Amino acid sequence: MLTKDELPACPVATTLRLIGNKWKILIIQRLLDRPYRFNELCRSIDGLSEKVLTDNLKQLEADEIITRTVYPEVPVRVEYALSEIGESMRPIIMSMQDWGLDYQDAVRKS
Repeated sequence: MLTKDELPACPVATTLRLIGNKWKILIIQRLLDRPYRFNELCRSIDGLSEKVLTDNLKQLEADEIITRTVYPEVPVRVEYALSEIGESMRPIIMSMQDWGLDYQDAVRKS
């Protein structure tokens, strides 16, 4: 989680700092549906490498947007899910999806 000294003055800048790359947005979008295991999350997002996924999951977890649950099984099962803070982003992501659909429709009609 960002410290109070790391928070930008602008709230939009704060949001962009936390989720401002395409991979984080796509990870959050997937996790809106349900918890995912690492490999299925990686496979579900075209062009996403394991290293980039690992780095982004670590950042999202550190910022308390997602949770990581390790189940004591053999083999170990790890699931990623949205935290309460991450779940509060649902309206933002859904608005982005709606806007994107409207834009795609407009482009197709022109």
